[in-house]
Amino acid sequence: MQTIGLIGGMSWESTAVYYRRLNEQVRDRLGGLHSADILMRSVNFDAIVGLQKQGHWDEASRILVDIARCLENGGAGCVLICTNTMHKLADEVQQAVSIPLLHIADVTAAAIGAEGLKCPLLLATRYTMEQDFYVARLHERFGLNPVIPDADDRTVIHDIIFDELCQGIVRDESRKLYLDVIARGKAKGADSVILGCTEICLLVGPEHVDLPVFDSTLLHADAAIEFSMMKQTPHPRAA
Repeated sequence: MQTIGLIGGMSWESTAVYYRRLNEQVRDRLGGLHSADILMRSVNFDAIVGLQKQGHWDEASRILVDIARCLENGGAGCVLICTNTMHKLADEVQQAVSIPLLHIADVTAAAIGAEGLKCPLLLATRYTMEQDFYVARLHERFGLNPVIPDADDRTVIHDIIFDELCQGIVRDESRKLYLDVIARGKAKGADSVILGCTEICLLVGPEHVDLPVFDSTLLHADAAIEFSMMKQTPHPRAA
């Protein structure tokens, strides 16, 4: 089993989902007292959100790059950024380390493609829904045609993520608002739904929606387990 490196804390509510999923998957596969081999650095999310709001992505990149290097030096065999939004900086992080970065958009898009679906509704932060780093990747690399909620719906989705879910608040009223957005997306031609923010699974799941739901958090964690359990090669720092 290779060590999984996690850049977490963005928010810790969803990082806890990663931690539980990784360990449950290992226990299910290996049984007994087996658990995942994890190396994690959890950041102060308030500082990261401040950089996002100010558009200081270069400074945020330096933080993530430094953490990724520390994880690699600590023995991680791969690295995960445990948030969709900060995959805006995925290329910079990957270039800074020699271990693979498992990209959350790639594993999510691959799962959608495997089901023969093409037009997922993307629910995510405003950054992820409105900027090219995620949507363009889905289209250019995987041939998907994401459906993006309209401006008012994007505001609702974004605000609930930061004002509620990232703070551990889960409200039935907010779930209803999300389900209304999904219904409008379906009317626009969406054939599936991407939970494209790692906190959304705290509010909405497949049991609430009459379209196929792809939870980026669980798909990302599962991809890490698949990687971890592949035949191990020597760590690049070992010599």
